[in-house]
Formats: sequence, C-alpha cells, structure tokens
Amino acid sequence: MSELPEELSTGERVRVLRERRGMTRPVLAGLVGRSTDWLKKIESGERPLSSHTMLVKLALVLHVTDLSVLTGPAEAAQPVTTNRLFHPASGAVWAALLERGTRRATALPPGTTAAGYPAEVDAAWKVWHASANNRTDVGRLVPDLIRHGEVLAAASADGERRTVLVALASAYRLAQQVIAYIGPAEAVWMLGDRAVAAAAEADDPAAMGAAAWNLANTLRAVGEYEGAIQLVTTAAEHLRPHLASGPEHWRGLYGALHLHASITEAKDGRDGSAWHHWDTADQVAKSLPAGYAELSTVFGRANVDLHAVTIATELRSSRKALTLADEIDPDAIPSMERRTRLWVDAARAHLDRGDRTAALHVMGIAVRTSPETVRFTPPARAVAAELWRKAPRAMRQETLELAETVGILTGG
Repeated sequence: MSELPEELSTGERVRVLRERRGMTRPVLAGLVGRSTDWLKKIESGERPLSSHTMLVKLALVLHVTDLSVLTGPAEAAQPVTTNRLFHPASGAVWAALLERGTRRATALPPGTTAAGYPAEVDAAWKVWHASANNRTDVGRLVPDLIRHGEVLAAASADGERRTVLVALASAYRLAQQVIAYIGPAEAVWMLGDRAVAAAAEADDPAAMGAAAWNLANTLRAVGEYEGAIQLVTTAAEHLRPHLASGPEHWRGLYGALHLHASITEAKDGRDGSAWHHWDTADQVAKSLPAGYAELSTVFGRANVDLHAVTIATELRSSRKALTLADEIDPDAIPSMERRTRLWVDAARAHLDRGDRTAALHVMGIAVRTSPETVRFTPPARAVAAELWRKAPRAMRQETLELAETVGILTGG
C-alpha cells in the first residue's frame, strides 16, 4: 500500500484501494454502513472524510493496517488494531481443523500408535505449563496431535478407540488454550465443540468434565457468565457420583470445575456464590496428596490458593487479594502461566488501590516469568494499558517499555 502517490487525497486513496481489492462502491459502502452516494462523494472529494471512526472502519474493510495509508504520508503512522492478536500458532491450528473430511488419510509417523498417543498429548500439556512461551512451544505440537488423533480414532478398534478419543479430546482442549484470544472465534468454538463430542463418544465422565471446563472458559471470555456457570456446575454434578471409584485426577477435575465457577461468579459480582464454590474446591484439595496437581488444569493446593487471590481481585477486595498473594510461594505453583497470573492479579489489586509503582514492579516480574501469558491474555494487557495511559511523569519510560513489550501500542 505504501506505493500510493503522495499527492492523492484521502478519498482518492479509498477509491484506489477499493478498486485494487476488486470491490464495488455499493459493497464497500454497505460494509461500513453508509450509502453508495456518500462513498461516491468521499471518493470524488466532494465530501471530506474527517471522522476517525469511519477512517478506521474503512481501513479494516480495505485490510489497511496503518491509517496514514488513507490519510497520506503527511500524517504520522497510526496502526490499526483489529482486536485480534496475532500468533503463528493460530493459523496452524485453524488449518489442521479445516483438513478433517477434506484430506486424504494422513500417514502417521513411525512409532505413533493408539497406545502411545495419550502419552504424547500429556507431554504437550506438560510443556504448556512449563514453558515461559507456551503458545509458541505448544503451538508447534498441537496441529499434528490433532491430525494424528483423528486418524487413530478413525482406524482403531472399539477398545483402543475409546482411549484415543479421550486423548484427542484433551488435544482439542490444549489447542483451544493455545489459540484463546489470538485465533478466529470460529476455531476456538470448533475446538470446544470437538472436545465435547470426542469426550461424549468415549463416554468418559472425566473427559466430559474437562471439555466442559474448557468450553466454559470460552463462554466466560465473551461474557456468558450464566451459561459458563451452568456448564461447569452440571459437569461437576455428573462427575461427582464417580469420584469414590474413579482415579485421583477425577477429583482434581471436579475441584477445577468448582474453581471455574468461583471465578465466574466473582466476575459477575456474586460474592457469596464465588466463595461457596471456592470452599468446595478447597475441601477437594485437602483430600488430595500434598503437591498434587491435575495435569491440564493444575488443580491442587497452590492453584486453589491462587484462585482465592483472583476472586478477591475480581470482587475489588484489593487489600484481601494482596494479603492472600503475600502468603503464596510462587515457586509452588506448577505452571508458569498460572504463576504469571498471580503477579497480574497482584498488579490489578495494586492498581485498584492507586499504587501504580507497585503495579509496574509486579508486572515486570510477570513479563519475566511468562512473556506470552502477559502478551496474549486480556487482564494482563489491560493492566499494561492502564499503566501506560495514567503513568506519572517519573514512570513514563518504564510504562512505555512495558506497553511495547506487551504490544498494546501496535495491536500486536
């Protein structure tokens, strides 16, 4: 786009860019909610285009990432954010999803078997929690885990098929974690639906509970709190009769479902319900061995304590949140991602109390712990943006560096 002649007006630039995309005037006008006559006057220069909002709408539709392409080189570069964060893992996962039913049977690598596939998925979950850049590291793994699991599920006999389906549901859930907030919404929902379907076909209560936990994350992210709570509490009730006879990790998933409900209730401002679910999870954690952590949700003692900080933060009980955070040993949290979220919650609580210096300090620790967790999760990005917007003069350079690291100045 940078090769547009400098002398072109904004309207002429809109016309050139529209024509390059093979788009008619009525189509472009309709996509930005205006009439064809309005766009004709803009392109001819008969009407000025001074609305920043409309410039951004046109830029998004014309796939322009810098408003100066529309306004001309006399203006400073003005990045256009699409509200979708970019990470290469997103495209790779999306491609793997779209291949099902449209590709020839994938040739499995030597050694990839139905019996060994669950261990491969479990190993990828361990990378997710151990890596400081988990989207990058696990993003390289999950596309093939999806492809291989789908091939194995189609080719396996009944007994092995059930085992593969449980692991495939787990792979879908892991992929959903990888592209959360960065992938097409359609891909996130598709992964959630496939995880639920695979778990249901396997008829495995724990797999169904875990799939519900993941899908409820997606519901909560779009503000569907009631739906998320209903999903996890129903899943917990279905899992509860099996706890006495089931393996240990089933109790872990049951506790994780209640922790999920506790955070969702807190986000919706329901203090009593939030702490009620946390109390249930706390009792489950006490019944499990010291140091226990469920593989995918890392449910255990440290994670329950971390959720107490998050609940207090969501309920704007900042003093309580910071007191609780002070009592947690970050090294006891068996996940770099969750450890980072502890620091982010502490930063949120400090901001709520007006202490920007402390918030900036702990955000620095969060970035050093897991750069990708900070860069690709909305609460962390919101803290960085708030610090950048309202930084005292003495902190401007540090907050600018944080904003650039997180990518909030470029939409990246």
